[in-house]
Amino acid sequence: MLKQTPKPELTVWYNTRCPVCDAGIIWQKRRLIEAVKAGRIEFRDINLEPAALGRFGASLEDIRRRLHATDAAGRLLVGADVAIAIWRATPGEGWLATLFGNPMALPLTRLAYDRFADLLYAWNRRKGRW
Repeated sequence: MLKQTPKPELTVWYNTRCPVCDAGIIWQKRRLIEAVKAGRIEFRDINLEPAALGRFGASLEDIRRRLHATDAAGRLLVGADVAIAIWRATPGEGWLATLFGNPMALPLTRLAYDRFADLLYAWNRRKGRW
């Protein structure tokens, strides 16, 4: 009988062609090494699978602009909500999820994330990274 591998609790789709994004994910993977090894969290390069989130209506450019993730239930998370989910799963960073993901702070967290992501996306486009 084949052993079925469990579905990851979180699959994060990110853009390796953005040096800032790539460095951030590399750093985060190190913090989550046990969860990654156990298959609870997975990090995937959208450039290798550009249509991966097409069923959600998310294009390659959408994912280059903002982090996207799917949870174990198959729901799509975008932007700041992905960062909060990662912090929640990272040892020693749960306080960040609590601080920035609480109902009072979340709208501002999303706004700040989106503006930063827009600037980062524009910078990468100017640099010709894609």
